[in-house]
Amino acid sequence: MNKLVSIVIPAHNEEENIIVIVDRIEKVFEPLNYNFEILVVDDGGTDKTLSVIKDLAKIKSNFFYIEFSRNFGHQPALKAGLDYAKGDCVISLDADLQHPPELFIQMLTKWEEGYEVVYTRRLEDKKQSFKKRKSSTYFYKLLNSLSDVELESGTADFRLLDRIAVNAFKDFTENEPFIRGLVKLLGFKQYAIDYIPDQRFAGASKYNLSKMKKLAIQGVTSLSIKPLHTAIYLGFFFSLLSLLYIPYILYSFYIGKEVSGWASLISTVAFFGGLQLIILGIIGIYIGKMFLQTKNRPNYIIRSTNIKDIS
Repeated sequence: MNKLVSIVIPAHNEEENIIVIVDRIEKVFEPLNYNFEILVVDDGGTDKTLSVIKDLAKIKSNFFYIEFSRNFGHQPALKAGLDYAKGDCVISLDADLQHPPELFIQMLTKWEEGYEVVYTRRLEDKKQSFKKRKSSTYFYKLLNSLSDVELESGTADFRLLDRIAVNAFKDFTENEPFIRGLVKLLGFKQYAIDYIPDQRFAGASKYNLSKMKKLAIQGVTSLSIKPLHTAIYLGFFFSLLSLLYIPYILYSFYIGKEVSGWASLISTVAFFGGLQLIILGIIGIYIGKMFLQTKNRPNYIIRSTNIKDIS
């Protein structure tokens, strides 16, 4: 019996891309000796994406969909796909066609060689805007400097996971899953494939600079407590630095000179006040994550699906 490959596609307002990406996936699998299924997760979009995928599900027996009750985000949508994919391996990719399905052949070859995780690294695309390229670079630099998991630049959620890796991943109960980091934590035999991204076929990118910052903070606080250690080191550093001011004060009193510097004093107070607020904010993020985790709320809520074994 041929092995089953599950293709998971999170989609948010991708009505113009779905039919095209499904067609390209089917062409990739035509000469291959694999059975495959496609699972599209509609992440609470406002366009006709859901209508398109429901129409496809009526005519394709290997096409499945999950509709969320609202927009939960890309990472929960990807997690839902991994939770309900049934394949011997699962390949995830975005719906915008920047992740070329033709790379599946290399991924499946490495999987057959015994690798349980085959991930991809996006090479720098000179056609992208300078702002977009730099934001991506800074994202990984920030993430790696403040977390305990090393992520290579250009890694995203375009990867293949063996069934054993998928089952292990499903044991994670993160409130805000940062999946590319969690996959690194899984271990197993991993292999990287470099690729040049295609241009987005239609629509606009969902990841602006603000969302990249939010994702970076989510990734750092999900994978490490290093920011808390950094706050402690900052406290020690500035405390020791302030001791250098004591000899000046003692000397001024000794020679009977008035200690001056109101401007510098106010600046110092303002600086340390801001620093304290930053440290309190870091602590607050971790406390907030613990608060949400204790509520044990689901990562997503399914409104409808054509997968029979979902209650």
